Amino acid sequence: MEPVVHRLWPRAWQRFHRPLALLQRTHSSSPPVFPLASPLASPPLSCPHSLPLVSRLYQPSNLRDVGPDSRLQGEQTCKSQRLMQQAGLIYPSNPGCYYYLPATVRAMEKLVCLIDEEMQAVGGQKLDMPSLCSAELWRTSGRWELMGKELFRLKDRHGADFCLSPTHEEAVTALVSHQTTLSHRQLPLLLYQITRKFRDEPKPKFGLLRGREFYMKDMYSFDVSEEAAFQTYESVCEAYRRLFSRLGLRCVKVQADTGNIGGTLSHEFQLPADIGEDKLLLCGSCSFSANVETLPSDQTHCPKCKTGTLAQSKGIEVGHTFYLGKKYSEMFNASFSNTQNKATVTEMGCYGLGVTRILAAAVEVLSTDDEIRWPDLLAPYQVCILPPKKGSKADEASSIAEDLAHSLGGTLPRLKGEVVMDDRTHMTIGKRLKDAKRLGYPYVIVVGQGALEEQPKFEVICQKHGETLFLSKDGLLDLLRSVETV
Repeated sequence: MEPVVHRLWPRAWQRFHRPLALLQRTHSSSPPVFPLASPLASPPLSCPHSLPLVSRLYQPSNLRDVGPDSRLQGEQTCKSQRLMQQAGLIYPSNPGCYYYLPATVRAMEKLVCLIDEEMQAVGGQKLDMPSLCSAELWRTSGRWELMGKELFRLKDRHGADFCLSPTHEEAVTALVSHQTTLSHRQLPLLLYQITRKFRDEPKPKFGLLRGREFYMKDMYSFDVSEEAAFQTYESVCEAYRRLFSRLGLRCVKVQADTGNIGGTLSHEFQLPADIGEDKLLLCGSCSFSANVETLPSDQTHCPKCKTGTLAQSKGIEVGHTFYLGKKYSEMFNASFSNTQNKATVTEMGCYGLGVTRILAAAVEVLSTDDEIRWPDLLAPYQVCILPPKKGSKADEASSIAEDLAHSLGGTLPRLKGEVVMDDRTHMTIGKRLKDAKRLGYPYVIVVGQGALEEQPKFEVICQKHGETLFLSKDGLLDLLRSVETV
């Protein structure tokens, strides 16, 4: 039997491999596809990294017809929504829900990496909890009724009530309560996830800034004491500060209401913006800042320094932190063994970041009216290379552009996978440059007549500062060597 198998297997493998090889040829600009390893074959050779081409990116031009005065499915538009739809980055599915197209997913994955770094730096452990939660958990906390119409509710075929969770205080506390061997040596325990959340907004608006379905990072802390819980609270707030600093976003930490989540202390992280829905009061003499909901309506003087005057501003809430105390841990009996080996209820905190909201808010506050500006670390691609128009006087420089595009990732490892080439050479440089500026590539390299000179020069447009430089290849590499990536 064994010799027969050895004779038949190569033929079967060859028949299986042929369609895979064809698939690779017809999708040559896609990431390399390796066939399954044959037990009788040598390991596959490594394939060179394929270069992303603008003509192959899924940003359909028929999605880019959003005018500044349009209203999509009853939603109010803002700059970020208009720019992101014009650029083919998002597309509305139904009110408050969007398709996130590939470039947006790239930017969002980079943001998630940064969030992971900061949360794990303070001891966070990542997990994933069910979006579909039992109504019994929410009834135990009293929030099944308290949340009202904002909670998406449904029944299964057996008539049991469930909800699509907008937040997971009940679920995570129930999880921890089931661990009956939790010791004080294991605390603080910080558990977090980055998942889709759901909220039945009465009037979704402003694109990704206020939707019914969105991505959020929510972390929950369990501590041995109130003092320890406050230390954890401050460490997470500091992690938020570092995150927004790395993104180059001016974020204000303001005193906030605890709302339907509860607890005794709360802060919001706000990006100042004219379209912001939150009204803030900021002191001009000290660091005090608060949401107007937390102060008397007629208060004009700072309650902290007593001398400063409070100025009103608007902000987009991108993060929220809560000190919960024992509100949920007592309800669900989330306890640990203390130093005397006695069961003690944990002190809790919870900490949210709006992932998709941060992305849209960054576009909102950094962009011009016509061109997207990304935080440096979040741009879907860092570099876009424009070869000359086909048939133009500079057409001979096309090979130089292609060589440059392929070599940058090898010469500068940080740029591996961060370079895209606009291969639509039937279009003029001007039209492609306009598209590149609209999409917000931090660096656009035009390979034209100057690249054919005895001492080749490349035109480099630095989007962030609005500068145009003419650099040698060494000068170009020196410039791009300083680019930071995730």
